[in-house]
Amino acid sequence: MKKLIITAALAALIAAPQALAETRTVGGAAYLLSMPKDMSEDFLDMSNTYFFADSLVDFDSATGSGTIKWRRHQLMPRQAFNANTYLHQPLQSLDFPNTAYPQDPELGMSVTPINERTLRVRVHTSAVLPDDSADEVMLVAEPQAQPGSWKAVRMADGGVQYASPYGILEIKASPWRIVLKDASGRELTHTRVWGDNDSTQIKVPPFSFIKRGSDNTRSINPVFSLAPGEKIFGLGESPTALNKAGQKLNLFVTDPQGPEGRDMYKPIPFWFSNRGYGMFMHTAAPVTMDMGNSYIGANKIFMADEDMDFFIFFGEPKDILSEYTALTGRPGMPPLWSFGTWMSRISYFTEDEARDVAAQLKKNRIPADVIHLDTGWFDVDWQCDYEFSPERFADAAKMVKDLRKQGYHISLWQLPYFVPGNKYFPELVEKGLAVKNGRGTLPYEDAVLDFTNPATVDWYQDKIKKLIGMGVGAIKVDFGEAAPIEGVYHNGRTGWYEHNLYPLRYNKAVADATRDVSGENIIWARSAWAGSQRYPLHWGGDAATTNTGMQGTVRAGLSLGLSGFPFWSHDMGGFVTSTPESLYRRWLPVGFLTSHTRAHGAPPTEPWLYDNKEFTDYFRRCAEMKYSLMPYIYTQATESAANGWPMFRAMLLEYPEDPGVWNIDDQYMFGSDMLVAPLFEEGFERDVYLPGDKPWHDYQTGSVYQPGWQHINADGPLQCIILVRDGASIPHVKPALHAEDLDFDHIEWRHYGTPAGPSARGVVIPQK
Repeated sequence: MKKLIITAALAALIAAPQALAETRTVGGAAYLLSMPKDMSEDFLDMSNTYFFADSLVDFDSATGSGTIKWRRHQLMPRQAFNANTYLHQPLQSLDFPNTAYPQDPELGMSVTPINERTLRVRVHTSAVLPDDSADEVMLVAEPQAQPGSWKAVRMADGGVQYASPYGILEIKASPWRIVLKDASGRELTHTRVWGDNDSTQIKVPPFSFIKRGSDNTRSINPVFSLAPGEKIFGLGESPTALNKAGQKLNLFVTDPQGPEGRDMYKPIPFWFSNRGYGMFMHTAAPVTMDMGNSYIGANKIFMADEDMDFFIFFGEPKDILSEYTALTGRPGMPPLWSFGTWMSRISYFTEDEARDVAAQLKKNRIPADVIHLDTGWFDVDWQCDYEFSPERFADAAKMVKDLRKQGYHISLWQLPYFVPGNKYFPELVEKGLAVKNGRGTLPYEDAVLDFTNPATVDWYQDKIKKLIGMGVGAIKVDFGEAAPIEGVYHNGRTGWYEHNLYPLRYNKAVADATRDVSGENIIWARSAWAGSQRYPLHWGGDAATTNTGMQGTVRAGLSLGLSGFPFWSHDMGGFVTSTPESLYRRWLPVGFLTSHTRAHGAPPTEPWLYDNKEFTDYFRRCAEMKYSLMPYIYTQATESAANGWPMFRAMLLEYPEDPGVWNIDDQYMFGSDMLVAPLFEEGFERDVYLPGDKPWHDYQTGSVYQPGWQHINADGPLQCIILVRDGASIPHVKPALHAEDLDFDHIEWRHYGTPAGPSARGVVIPQK
């Protein structure tokens, strides 16, 4: 009997993989809470029914709506000379009654022209259309169709062609497929059909959806072609190679413990190709992107969502970023002071420590604007109750006021999880302000704030507003990656559709509360999803204090910038251990040539605590460089925010016509005119690629370099290669200890090569 019971249990596990997702293994190990979801596994389950997009039944170009016939298939094992594989085969339905459940369902699709560069394409797997209202938080507004922006004509095969001055979208009738072309008619990509496998032994499933045998839920699997040499960019803050072609990424918000692995604090369901098109997957469900990883010619998009709702863009990278951020939002400008130095560590525990940091910054004449108090300002370290420890901060309000008079803003850490020992835990449970499980209790030991509940948002923002009202400048929006995927949220949805949205709702709650009180658009956040870029700013998480930690941080920042985030920061020197001075020296110029700058991590982060006074002088020179460049930085930041372009900018954005830059992820543009090549290893030289057809000028030494690959020595005072493009005019001011004291009335223009002159690009003056 015992043996029979075990067999039955195993059979239940095999039959219900979705319901028992937590019991799966990952690389032979048990699945652990909040690990990324690999949605491709669901599409290799023989208990599922597979439906392949087959043909276009009808399409009304006047309304942009049509119907697709789907053919039923099953996944079958196949052996050939002791090589076992899987193969899809047509399936005759055994559904009962067969008059109620169609063998090959006919389901809807639609095409909506948004503007001349953007189309919205939706494909449904059910006759009941989804309520997208909860997902609209990703968009600034419901996109409206723009009549006349695309011309729709019927094609000879019965399909439909949409054409604009920037691109073409064709819907082929039989077999059904979507084809994207540029305005000249050159094909960019197409959805794959089963017939595309005729010339290959590797049988790639086409555009399809599954119905799970475990619970009859559906998930869609768009599959697009990848061309030889095609490159993919975006998808969030990934530290893997900037070109994602050949990679497999899970778009599932997680805490990867740092930017050195493939998982992300900030996955973003948006990407673009070097062939001139991009896509925003308007979904909050987990997505696995297999971009030529399992098959070189296919971009497989495994979605937990039952529908495909894609915005498709045409153009150069800057055009596509602008179109994407027009939909999901662009940030209002953060305050000028936020661009200054943030001094921090984990953690300052007392008022005396905070005041001493301010005094040391003054004593050593280091420009700075923010002192951040991390996990230790509460009575119990890490136990967030929004109140300063009365024993260690005798008069917190006076401290905040005094430091503000000295020119320093205070930033405070907090998180949205409440352990049982937290004084707010009973209240959150009693009032129903935390995420629940299916039984109505808590899925975790912690109470996790439910930001889909307006009462929770009010409760939470009341705490934040009191701190901002005290004079606090910014709130650190830490964590947010562990929203229960099995939780039931106040809006009626489960974590399958709310887990990834949690950071966005969290970011918004803090940003709105801060703006309501101070009028300033500033947070300091770790986790994100599409739309979070509206709420600056985000930092790169807990980087390793190693050379590869620095490399991963730079790649992650560039990738996030290519995902629609104009503003970003990181922990200079890394977070995990005390930073070796040699690494700190090479990292500091990169940190100060990022839109926002913070020293944070295991102590010492403060330069005066290193046994080398010259290092304090070096730190000061790096800070003074940024404060001197503030007219350039603020002007570039304003332009970036207005267009959805990153300040920490991949080379390909500025030089898309140069094929050499599409493979570069170890140097970057700081704004449009300055090129930064970090020194990732000990030494003072490296190879740098200089694009364009004009010389480049060394910002520190004045040396001139010709375009192409150059071996350059970092001969200047800062251990970094900093170049300026020929023809640029860079505005400077005299450094000051605080951004508010910078004299924007007296601009010094430095011209490089043959300048366009100050009139070619004015300076944006910050409002007082």
